[in-house]
Amino acid sequence: MLSPDLEKIFATHSQPEAVFTALLPEICEALQTDRCFLQVRNPTQRLYRIFCWRRSSQFPDVGTKTWQPEDPWEKDDPMFAAALRSDPSIFVEDVETAAPEVLNLNFERNFGHRALVHAHICQNEMLYGILQPCVFAHPRVWSEGDRAIVAQLVERLRPWVVRYGETASKPEH
Repeated sequence: MLSPDLEKIFATHSQPEAVFTALLPEICEALQTDRCFLQVRNPTQRLYRIFCWRRSSQFPDVGTKTWQPEDPWEKDDPMFAAALRSDPSIFVEDVETAAPEVLNLNFERNFGHRALVHAHICQNEMLYGILQPCVFAHPRVWSEGDRAIVAQLVERLRPWVVRYGETASKPEH
């Protein structure tokens, strides 16, 4: 069961954007992380939008205001390739020591984080979203409690993320 603070967000908001915006700071609080983003995607159109919250402006804001066309990140990012396969979520304790089949260190260094969760939100073997809480300054051991919170969040977020992902439309230029 999620904490009452997290459950209240699902109960009090009716629109996906409001849920995502309210949820991210509470996830950071629950997991004691520096930043959390939620990438929502439309798997058939390969469009994405990122909602981001960060504890401080010193951490990069990776949020997007509109739907964006997706690059073929799976070529450079083994974690994204795993997500596209609907593999289980990935808990990285230290990007500097993770195995190359788990992550591409040169690619990951662009983001500056040191430890992260790459939680895959899938339905019918299709990737609709990635929830990514992370820390920047040091490695992090993800506890069983952390893993349970993430698993519960993925389940609770799935219908919201799928519904929102299906509303995606190409950005106007």
